[in-house]
Amino acid sequence: MSLSIKMEIDALEDVTCLDPELLQLPEVSRFALKTSPQLVEDLFSQWLSLPETGHLVKSLIDDAKAGTKVNAFANFTNVNAVGSNSLPSMFSSGSAPPLSPRSSSGSPRTSKQKSSPSALGFPLKLVREPTQEVIPQFYFQNGRPPTKELKEQDLSKINDLFNNPLNGLQIDEFKTVTKEVCKLPSFLSSALFRKIDVDCAGIVTRDAFIKYWVDGNMLTMDLATQIFEILKRPGCKHLTQVDFKPVLRELLATHPGLEFLRNTPEFQDRYGETVIYRIFYHLNRSGNGSLTLRELKRGNLIAAMQHADEEEDINKVLRFFSYEHFYVIYCKFWELDTDHDFFIDRENLIRYGNHALTYRIVDRIFSQAPRKFTSEVEGKMGYEDFVYFMLSEEDKSSNASLEYWFKCIDLDGNGVLTSNEMQFFYEEQLHRMECMAQEPVLFEDILCQIIDMIATEREDCITLWDLKRCKLSGTRGSNFDRVGSLCS
Repeated sequence: MSLSIKMEIDALEDVTCLDPELLQLPEVSRFALKTSPQLVEDLFSQWLSLPETGHLVKSLIDDAKAGTKVNAFANFTNVNAVGSNSLPSMFSSGSAPPLSPRSSSGSPRTSKQKSSPSALGFPLKLVREPTQEVIPQFYFQNGRPPTKELKEQDLSKINDLFNNPLNGLQIDEFKTVTKEVCKLPSFLSSALFRKIDVDCAGIVTRDAFIKYWVDGNMLTMDLATQIFEILKRPGCKHLTQVDFKPVLRELLATHPGLEFLRNTPEFQDRYGETVIYRIFYHLNRSGNGSLTLRELKRGNLIAAMQHADEEEDINKVLRFFSYEHFYVIYCKFWELDTDHDFFIDRENLIRYGNHALTYRIVDRIFSQAPRKFTSEVEGKMGYEDFVYFMLSEEDKSSNASLEYWFKCIDLDGNGVLTSNEMQFFYEEQLHRMECMAQEPVLFEDILCQIIDMIATEREDCITLWDLKRCKLSGTRGSNFDRVGSLCS
């Protein structure tokens, strides 16, 4: 073998390394080539004996002598394309060694090539390193950190407000920070101040405020979460009625629409309690007295707080804070509580609304079927219990009211109202009509009207979902008023 031929063969051997994939011999495993050197020699000799190989070697030698660029892979590809079918197998079908599973990305040897396979013209699959898509962080245990622009903007305001000889603010000076920096209702100022002033020093320094509000990532939270974090006690995951008392005290002390109450502490206390009861009545749908962040966000308390902070006439804030609404509730309770022991019994409640309630429904209320009493006195309803009752009675458009009266009529507590349960309460109403010499209305006629108006999913019963779905519960003379006629 001449020196030139030997050089060309060495070059091919360096590139291909006698890879069976390059020789297009899939029936020969790489392991067999490595463990059988003689097999390699036989294969190579057989390849050299092919006419196409002779032509390839001769053309490579001619190109080398002429000084032209040698493209070994292009010629080798052409030879393979023509001669691959003429290569006899070295193994019979019965004696061929088992093939090792191969990666779908091609041979690992292809990643060791010194030049791009596409540039060399060899038909190998290009092995590409899998690119990792960088997913930005979306969960932050302590809240999303503020952006640089937002942080600089807030720090500028903080520096201006805390620029005084004390390098801090007292509680009566802190309201400006609450409104301008934190964008919170002003009557949350005291609660925020005490949340930062954990040592009760009576002053909040600039550094302490920055540590809580900026470094604590409070400024990037939504408004509901900010208020929730300010009001809840350390280690708690919910709000209780006690957590709202500082907010109501400051509202009573600072709101111009409640200035006339400052000399009547009793009315101040009752007003604050009533507002809190109304908040939990509408927002705390689980009824366990623990208001969660989810419940706070789903309610409209935050919007009502903002409205109360902007509106000088507190009676225009119909949700939760109206003084007139409180006054009606409190006066009605005072009227029924004849001995003024701040409790109501069955005989007191039966007089509500000019004896509008039936004895059977009053018994259900005092059996605590719709809601467990907080009075802790046997057979007595406290002021909070009465607030829940009256809100359910006067506004039947809310889900809380629907649930209250549904539980009253659902005698067996199975979640459906049957005709027998509804007829049980209507019997007393029928007796009333007879006593007043009114023409009685058959229960079957009323039941038929109720079923038709509610359009129940089942004809033999009414579910709470049926009442909520129909969206007509708050309309006078609507389906729920007709159901309510069974009670009053």
